[in-house]
Order: sequence, then structure tokens, then C-alpha cells
Amino acid sequence: MSEAIARRLTGLAAVVAAVALIVQVPLYFLYSGPPPDVNVLSRLLVGIVALAFLVVFVTAFRELVRRVCPDHEWIGSIAFATGLVYATVTLVSMGLEAGAVIAVDHPIDPTIDVSGTYILYGSVSRLMLALFLTAFGQAVVRTGLLPRWTGRSAQVLAGVNLVFVPSLFFGNDPAFFYAANGWATTALMGFVLSYWLLAVGISTYRSAARVAPAAAATALRA
Repeated sequence: MSEAIARRLTGLAAVVAAVALIVQVPLYFLYSGPPPDVNVLSRLLVGIVALAFLVVFVTAFRELVRRVCPDHEWIGSIAFATGLVYATVTLVSMGLEAGAVIAVDHPIDPTIDVSGTYILYGSVSRLMLALFLTAFGQAVVRTGLLPRWTGRSAQVLAGVNLVFVPSLFFGNDPAFFYAANGWATTALMGFVLSYWLLAVGISTYRSAARVAPAAAATALRA
């Protein structure tokens, strides 16, 4: 795989994941009470698609770091591992929600009624995402493989996610922004991540156009 292809794959995966997350988040706010099953299952399905492409994104990013600067491949590996753990934890949470909704014969609000997901969506996901963003930011800053703002913004978002790690001490009322499953701990952080991913994905995909001519010129000289 050439560097240009790796950049396109990384960028495209990030864009698809971001678009799916952008579609998913508003689905959580359509109903004031327990939503119908079709709403819950639809938003979970969209989320599963988003996380599948997120896995592609973190995997392709590790490959991109390895190609651009092999000396810093270890940072790309940390970003890959923590991104994969984040996706896995969130997928488990979604599975628990979907199972609970399917099992009962009346509408429930899984953000409240499925207690096993509180910490997974909240503190655990926030910490894993903070580690991923920190590694991503360090990889970008040290290698220069993407515009510097992508690395700096990742580091800022990592700090914001760390702020919400202690949210497990603040109950399970989704209306309270800092609860274990509060709207800021989960929905707001997902909203911010989605638009950051979209911007990074577009920037990464466009960067392939800058490296392709250089790679072609190198091949001709060889």
C-alpha cells in the first residue's frame, strides 16, 4: 500500500465514521420519555457502523505513521490499541442496550435502565478516548504527517475527555451533564468527537494529493 492510498483510506474511514456519528447523536433526543424500540435499535445500528469505520481509521492511521516515520511507529501502535479498545468497549455497551430493548415487551430508556453501560459509555470510554487522542496528537506533532492543528486539537480534546473520567461518582441522571451517563459525559463528547473526526478525515484525505506527485517523481528518478 502506497502512502497516498494509506492517506485516502485513513481519511475516508474517518469521514464515514464521523457522518454516522453525526446522524446517530440527534436520535437520542427525539423523545422525552422511553423511546420506541425502532428508535433505539436504529441509533445503535448507526453507531455500530460508525465504530466499524473507526476501527478502520485507527488501523490505517498506524500504517500511515509507520510509512511516514518508522521511528515513531510505537506511538501509532498506542493510538491503534487504545482506539480499538474504545471501539470495543462502546460496541459492548451497544450490545447490552440492544439486548435489553429486544428482551422486554414495552419501551424502555436504555440510557437509564441498562445500568451496566453507565461506566462503559462514561468513565471507561472517556479514558480510552483520551489515551487515543493523546497518542494521535503526539504522532502528528512528532512526524508532521498531518497539519499541526490536527495534533493540537487532539491533545485539547484528550484533556476535555479526562475531565469527565470522574463522572462515575455523580449518579445516573442523563439530564445532569456530569452524571455517569449525563448528556455531556456521553452525547456531547460524542458530538465533539464526530466533528473532529470529520475535519481530520477531510484533511487526511486531501493530504494524499500532496504526496502523490512527490512519490511519482521519486519513482521516475529511480
